[in-house]
Amino acid sequence: MRIGLSLDHMAHPRASLELVSNAEAAGADEAWIPETWGFDAPSLMGAIAVRTERISIGAVLPVYSRSPALIAQTIAGADALSGGRAIAGLGTSGPQVVEGWHGVPFARPLGELREVITACRKAWQRGVLEVDGPRPIPLPPGEGTGLGKPLRMITRPERESVPIVVAALAPGGVRLAAELADAWWPLFATPEAIRGPWADALRRGAERRDTALGPMGIIASAVCWVGDGEGADAARAAARREIAFYVGSMGSRERNFYRDAVSAIGFADEASAISDAALAGRPRDAEALVPDAMVEALAIIGDGAAVADRLAGLADAGVTTLVLTAGTPDPLRALESLRPLLPA
Repeated sequence: MRIGLSLDHMAHPRASLELVSNAEAAGADEAWIPETWGFDAPSLMGAIAVRTERISIGAVLPVYSRSPALIAQTIAGADALSGGRAIAGLGTSGPQVVEGWHGVPFARPLGELREVITACRKAWQRGVLEVDGPRPIPLPPGEGTGLGKPLRMITRPERESVPIVVAALAPGGVRLAAELADAWWPLFATPEAIRGPWADALRRGAERRDTALGPMGIIASAVCWVGDGEGADAARAAARREIAFYVGSMGSRERNFYRDAVSAIGFADEASAISDAALAGRPRDAEALVPDAMVEALAIIGDGAAVADRLAGLADAGVTTLVLTAGTPDPLRALESLRPLLPA
């Protein structure tokens, strides 16, 4: 099992750059950069590429934020700059970010995601893009459209095939990940969810998967801490804040993928109460409504034996990478204590 670190989307890029440099020295395999409505992710990808030597660099880019061609160019640039260490993270995000920040209708999300994955792989191999979305590229059978000739990418990434990770929680997105992605990243992943609520979507997607892609990896992310005392208490508090933020604030009353995912693993009433408090402008109340059982299910906190058991359970469910979330207190110490416990 690989181990990575997810950066804080509200942190200053220079602080994140320093953290990743130290995390590489501490043994981290991957660094992940989220993109919401703060700093952009590709700028930090480039900075990390020239500051580090070994660590893989991923960013989860909302597919609505850029044209498919620009996403392909951006990842190709990061891969070339890093010497072949980029990972293309892609997701639909949700209405809160797509409409509230980018001002783009949250329409046909699965079509957008499929389109970007297809365009990236074709662009990296210098194929002509065929895009049928808000920014279509016309490919008529003859000459003379008056709209310009479709182009091929004149450069390429360090590798012809950059790994693509799809971040998805809803069944349709999970199916698409299992069909097309090199790896799937569901926030709040547990073995029970992978084998339960998501199992049918994973199976149906895998039935359409091209065998040339190989097996799909799975990324699980969580607030992590090995030990007890004040460190464990701080980790539980951080997990409670993170759960309340995603379940309560990253969506609307009508649509919140994180709330739906937590509800599906047995916390429907609790998730609804958290959402109601957050949407009413009471974030502290939302945090207080996160029960201990939810924290224990979604965070990985305990002594060495307990944490090793949790990691083994994730590995048995197919998880190939563990990513420490930004809320993990003292992430460098957490990385160093977790590495010896990772399943081989």
